[in-house]
Amino acid sequence: MEGKEIKELYDDRSIEIMQTAEDAYQRGSNRVQEIKNYALKAGIKRIGIAHCVSFPKEAEAVKQFLSGEFAVYSVDCKCGHITKHEMLGCEGKGIMCNPAGQADYLKENNTELNISMGLCVGHDMVFNQKSVSPVTTLVVKEITSKHNPLESIKNLK
Repeated sequence: MEGKEIKELYDDRSIEIMQTAEDAYQRGSNRVQEIKNYALKAGIKRIGIAHCVSFPKEAEAVKQFLSGEFAVYSVDCKCGHITKHEMLGCEGKGIMCNPAGQADYLKENNTELNISMGLCVGHDMVFNQKSVSPVTTLVVKEITSKHNPLESIKNLK
């Protein structure tokens, strides 16, 4: 990092995101409230939620919480009903997750901010890569610790 100027590391859009986050911060707010505050400060009108199929109730709760202020579009990971054979060319008829399809659906709905909820490792990377809008993570899938990766870190050996 030595020798690099801030302007080499951050473009104007990145600085704008950082400033809006700073302006939106409210001490004592939970993560969902922080996202709402950020979106309000940023003038965002349309929010997307890309979630794991195993989080429908949680995604719906977030959608309802945000719906008073924003148009919210939610899409689960099995959208498109693509089989493992179609996606990966391997044996199996199970339905694969479709993170690029999730990103495409949210792009088609002109979302300005996307929330990731419980996408698998790798799938979250593809979703973030393909999302046209900035992505914030609300839930990380961590099955062994009830979705709390800090517990997993504490138990590393």
